[in-house]
Amino acid sequence: MMIITLLISLSITLQNTDMNIIKENIYDINIKMIDGTDLNWSLFKGKKILIVNVASECGFTPQYAQLQELSESFENELIVLGVPCNDFGGQEPGSAEQIQSFCSTNYKITFPVTEKIGITQKIHPLYKWLTQSDENGKGDFEVKWNFTKFLINEDGTIENSFPSSVSPLDEEILRWVKS
Repeated sequence: MMIITLLISLSITLQNTDMNIIKENIYDINIKMIDGTDLNWSLFKGKKILIVNVASECGFTPQYAQLQELSESFENELIVLGVPCNDFGGQEPGSAEQIQSFCSTNYKITFPVTEKIGITQKIHPLYKWLTQSDENGKGDFEVKWNFTKFLINEDGTIENSFPSSVSPLDEEILRWVKS
């Protein structure tokens, strides 16, 4: 009887411990690409990642061109990841096909783009991890609008966040990419 009680106690302890584990890196989060396939994080390991919530009808939409330039300039060091979201002003109302067409036609985007997700409503696990210290182990970060930028280190840990108004080609971002 004592062994059974001990095993039950150990099981409860392990369950409670599992619920409180901080995901120290981004690689354990599932998200689909815009074409519906699973994102393969293993392709990103060892590179810096710039994650940006994007929208087609936003005043910051021209940043797509800067994101593409950054992606091309640092293709061996950095992965830019666009994450469409319609939570801010309804500025990404399109379907996956419409978003893909917009990106390729208007900005010749070649960097990866994910499925459209929720950030403020029905928050996707990726953005829970990016914005909540109890998920990322680094700090709480806020997404106030489209084109908020998150810097992820080569080991999959979060480095920093920048608001929409900061250009993807800002000196601080460029220093981080080059470091």
